[in-house]
Order: sequence, then structure tokens, then C-alpha cells
Amino acid sequence: MDWYLEVLRKYAIFDGRARRKEYWMFWLVNFVIEMILGMLDILLFSLGLLGAIYGLFIFIPSLAVTVRRLHDTNRSGWWILISLVPLVGWIFLLIFMIQDSNPGPNQYGPNPKEENAEFSKSIPPEMKKCPQCAELIKRDARICRFCGHEFYPKPKTIDEEINEFDKKGKNKSTNNLEDEEII
Repeated sequence: MDWYLEVLRKYAIFDGRARRKEYWMFWLVNFVIEMILGMLDILLFSLGLLGAIYGLFIFIPSLAVTVRRLHDTNRSGWWILISLVPLVGWIFLLIFMIQDSNPGPNQYGPNPKEENAEFSKSIPPEMKKCPQCAELIKRDARICRFCGHEFYPKPKTIDEEINEFDKKGKNKSTNNLEDEEII
């Protein structure tokens, strides 16, 4: 959801570059929202009014993220017009969207993947990075608020603590007897 909101924050920004993850997560969330709105349109008999309003709202951000994605593959944003060519145009655009980023900076800006690598070197001491989703969270957090990843095992129950203590106590007592010399 954060990638979707990031695209909305850059509502009409056609400059820069967009990673594959940003592009495809935006379209995935967009697809889910459109399906939900389509169902609501059917239930409310609104003749597609909700979907049409959402489509108008999302049109400019979707163009902007597509242009930024083309920039990430070192192509001009004008390549979006290739989608107007029947059948073949969409296939070429899909191939461009699937391709990996152009390594290093290009004429459209620095590589967003490398920016994140530099950012991870300067993580504040009170924060840590989730190994699953790579978002920054508080260092003492037990669960990532973005993906739900648990950093520490769940707390043990009192019975589990007692059993573990009993086992340690038995192990220590047997080890002590083995180490002592019999007189």
C-alpha cells in the first residue's frame, strides 16, 4: 500500500525514475481497488459511476508512474505512445515495464535502487530495517508495522519458562557431579 501512496504523493511528477516494484505494486493495488469499486457499482446500481470517478482521479498518476518507469529503463516518456499501436504496442510497453533498471545514474536521475542502498548506510541508531520488507521501523519494535514480520520469538508462557528452568537446573546438577572427583 505504501508504494501506491507514494505514486499518489507524486501525483503529476513526470521527472525522475520509478522502480519496477513501485510500478507493479501501484498497478496491483489499483486493480484491487477497481475490482472493489466495480462490485460496489453493481450492488448500488450506479452504472459504473464510482469506477469512472476513480478512473479520472487515477489517470494522471498512472501516466506519471509509467513515464518514470520508462525513464528507469533509460527511455523517453514518449515511448508510452507505443501503446497506441494495436496489439503490438502493448506488448512492447509491457516488455519495457518488465525490464530491470538501467544501472547507475542516467539522464533522468540517479538509480532508485542505489539511492536506497546509500540510505541504508545512514539509518539512525534508534531505527532498524525490516529484513522482509526493507522499511524503517523503531529499533525496539517486535513486529514490523508494514508487513507483520516478527523480530523476536513470541514470549514464553509461565509453564514453558518453568520447564526450561527445570531442564537447565537438572543439566547443571548432573554436570557438576560429573566434574567433581570422588574421594
